[in-house]
Parts: sequence; C-alpha cells; structure tokens
Amino acid sequence: MKRIIHPLGNGVAVIIPFEQSGIPVEEIARKDVPAGVPYRIVTTADIPEDRTQRDLWTADFSQPDGHGIGAAAWRAEQEAILAAAHAEEIEEGT
Repeated sequence: MKRIIHPLGNGVAVIIPFEQSGIPVEEIARKDVPAGVPYRIVTTADIPEDRTQRDLWTADFSQPDGHGIGAAAWRAEQEAILAAAHAEEIEEGT
C-alpha cells in the first residue's frame, strides 16, 4: 500500500490515501499536501513501524515526486476541467 509523506515542522507527515476513492494517489498528494510543499509517495515498508519514534524519523525530499497545491487550488483546477469538458459537450451538441 502507498503512503504520501511530506515535511511538517521538524518531522515528517504521513498521509494514508483512501485507495477506493477512485482518485490516483498522485492527485491525492497534490490535493492534500499544502501548496508548495514537496512530497514523496512511498510504500508502507518505507515507514517505520515503531510509532513511538516517529517524531525522530527523517526523509530526503531533495528529489520529491511532486509538490502539493492544496485542497482549494486542486478543487478549482478540477472545476475548471469539468467546466471545459461541459462547454465542449455543449459545443459539440450545437
């Protein structure tokens, strides 16, 4: 299973995506990671099992899988895509 990690303060945040959402994990990362913050998509094997030491865990974000855009920007982007598709459907129907 995949996890999304990103820096948060002096530690690392771990996001557990809802895989049955139908949204690709890459899109969940773009949406749920704050704007401009780098993220990596990793497997559960990459996450330490011992949660008591999680605040000491570090990760290298020098080569991220991407950067977040935040939920509001992601929703606006999706609305624009839907509006363009709707306009195209209307245009094709005339």
